[in-house]
Amino acid sequence: MKTVQIEDLLKEMTLTEKIAQLTQLTPQFFSGASSDGEITGPMAELGLKAEDLKNIGSVLGTHTAEEVMKIQEAYLKTNRLGIPLVFMADVIHGYRTIFPIPLAIGATWNADLAQKVAEISAIEASEAGVHVTFSPMVDLVRDPRWGRVMESTGEDAYLNSYFARAFVKGYQGEHGELATNFDRVAACVKHFAAYGAAEAGREYNTVDTSVRELYQNYLPAYQAAIEAGVLLVMTAFNTVDGIPATGNQWLMQDVLRKDLGFTGLVISDWGAVGELINHGVAENSKEAAYQSIQAGVDLEMMTSCYLQNLEALVMENHVQIEQIDAAVLAVLNLKNALGLFEDPYRGLKTVAPTKKLRTMSDNHRRVAREVAAESVVLLKNKNYALPLRKEQKIAVVGPLAESQDVLGAWSWIGEQTESHHLADGLKMALPNVVSVGWQQNQQVTAEELAASRTIAHDADIVVVALGESSESSGEAASLATIRLPVEQEQFLAELADLGKPVVTVVFGGRPLDLSDISFHSTALVMAWFPGTEAGTGIADVLSGNVSPSGKLPMSFPVTTGQVPVYYNHLKTGRPAHVGNNEQKYISRYLDIPNEPLYDFGFGLSYTTFAYSNVKQSHHKITYQEQLTFEVTVTNTGKLAGKETVQLYLEDVVATVARPVKELRRFEKIYLEAGESQVVTFNLTLEDLCYYQRNLDFKADLGNFNVYLGGSSQAEKVGSFELI
Repeated sequence: MKTVQIEDLLKEMTLTEKIAQLTQLTPQFFSGASSDGEITGPMAELGLKAEDLKNIGSVLGTHTAEEVMKIQEAYLKTNRLGIPLVFMADVIHGYRTIFPIPLAIGATWNADLAQKVAEISAIEASEAGVHVTFSPMVDLVRDPRWGRVMESTGEDAYLNSYFARAFVKGYQGEHGELATNFDRVAACVKHFAAYGAAEAGREYNTVDTSVRELYQNYLPAYQAAIEAGVLLVMTAFNTVDGIPATGNQWLMQDVLRKDLGFTGLVISDWGAVGELINHGVAENSKEAAYQSIQAGVDLEMMTSCYLQNLEALVMENHVQIEQIDAAVLAVLNLKNALGLFEDPYRGLKTVAPTKKLRTMSDNHRRVAREVAAESVVLLKNKNYALPLRKEQKIAVVGPLAESQDVLGAWSWIGEQTESHHLADGLKMALPNVVSVGWQQNQQVTAEELAASRTIAHDADIVVVALGESSESSGEAASLATIRLPVEQEQFLAELADLGKPVVTVVFGGRPLDLSDISFHSTALVMAWFPGTEAGTGIADVLSGNVSPSGKLPMSFPVTTGQVPVYYNHLKTGRPAHVGNNEQKYISRYLDIPNEPLYDFGFGLSYTTFAYSNVKQSHHKITYQEQLTFEVTVTNTGKLAGKETVQLYLEDVVATVARPVKELRRFEKIYLEAGESQVVTFNLTLEDLCYYQRNLDFKADLGNFNVYLGGSSQAEKVGSFELI
């Protein structure tokens, strides 16, 4: 539909019809009226009338094509102007084929894989009638107590931006493609803004951050998604500068619309408009509606503040009709971009019946296996315990050994019964594998413990599968202590006492305190929640079919009390370093190191890599010049493998305090044993810039140090001066 036609359609709409378009409800509302017209259940709770449903703009959470077609067909029979519904859902790391959680995808440091995950997720979601996914989540996260770190790609703004672009492109395709390519879905970037900084890691809690910190670290990934063409932005539950994001006019208008240049649709998170009352900034739903529409929230999710109050606010001249029209246009433009005016079913009735469904296809599972393997992070490998060898007798034990609880949170359409557990995968990959799993993930019976000891005693090497349950991370899954259950730690310690090599595989949705786990492990693997192909993907790594190449997207603390711990922390006036570690009055802990147990960007391989012959194009540059760094990376081991070459910068003397170093470039390369490759990084002025006083984005004249290596602990390899 042309723009002029959209505007003509808007002119035909009554105020009541317009306001209803600004509301999103779940499918159950569309059967909320009884045969005699009595309003019951959720409709009654929100104060809705059957008449309201004729004009509602959007549906949240359908999960089958049949359900979508039924709702859309019935709706179009009653909607006066034939404006179709748009259907949205949480497709976070796969629809039916479940991929590793986003944090694990972040561990791949591979944008091509992330884009492929989004493409396949879009195909499967589209086949089920979904038009919009509430993904990607690009919140920067530094506190693993917050359960939703599993939805993010980590603690670094540069890395998060890299993945934000890949996800948006994978979901939406090229600009304008959505109207005709029904294999694509619209993406919604979330949660705007700074939700990942929830105080104390507690879900839905307040956020207190400076404006400079917001612009420097929390906004870049949103900006990247917007530049990639994302069509929707979701508001956050939290406050920003004391004002809830959903009613924050400065945040939504000045920052999102003006500074970041977003022109699409803004949707609230679930119930967030009504929650302005709980925040204590609105006395009632009328005030909540007023603040949210003033802020620029176009679509209200699962509260009826707009439906109940916007008409009165317009009549009282508190809200201008132009504001309502702007919000309605955002909704209509989204529907138009999706091609819904031409085909309200997006191919479900015309194209889908002629095509074979690809959901859970062999190809989709193959990609899920590939991503699972590449997301695995090898944290420890003493005495080369890994890879496992065919001639070894291998015992696989522990709560996750035979558990199919490997999908993780936000996998609501995924079926655990369709997943491969670890013991399955290893038995398919290696000949001499025996296993004993726990019936309950967190508790072991005496019989299970005895059986585990027996097969471990007879084995050459023991693989112990430990970890969280899926419900232990994700939304509303904050933890005060990020350790595995004590029963699991004791179980591992008892097995280690047998004197056999112990390979510990940890499943989880967050960085964990693995200090004791690491101590009792000969080798340690972070497997995250790997998804449908968990067992096969991990087995590919443990068996040596794939050399591990994952790198941590978040630092792993020594203990919970060290949180937040992240690599790009600011410099301090009394820094701790090797030369002053006996002094008292410095910035350090008395009982643990300052450094994390495993740092950002860290991850081992089955081979080794050497960095040499570093070259830089200039030692002094001006604002107009580009700086080039070259490094030769050599696979010095006996096996092929992938290495993620990472470049970090340090601003030595700055106008305001700056981090000790910041990631500025990386490249993942594949090298055969003995092979070398020259990796080239080009740096521009923008890489040296940051937000200074008054939010001026510019670079400091002076010296910069350069670090190159395989983690954030990379060594200094050079320096240059900006003149």
